Amino acid sequence: MIYTSMEVFMKFLSVLALILILVGAINWGLWGFFQFDLVAWIAKGNTNWLARLIYSLVGLAGVWGLRFLGKCKALCSCDHNPRV
Repeated sequence: MIYTSMEVFMKFLSVLALILILVGAINWGLWGFFQFDLVAWIAKGNTNWLARLIYSLVGLAGVWGLRFLGKCKALCSCDHNPRV
């Protein structure tokens, strides 16, 4: 199968978004369990430009990740029609 450059770019964005979503989930988990902010630790503070950039990218990745919900239906074998 041959992919166009746009398809390759979209796949790249999706993988990048998934990685950033996982970083955000790990950061929230660390904060919830240990009150440790991984992003602030990496960026040496939570208000500098690097931390704000990481937080912004994670937020944008979450919005991009909403695209995955439409594809979730194909992965889920749930029957949404209740049987009477």
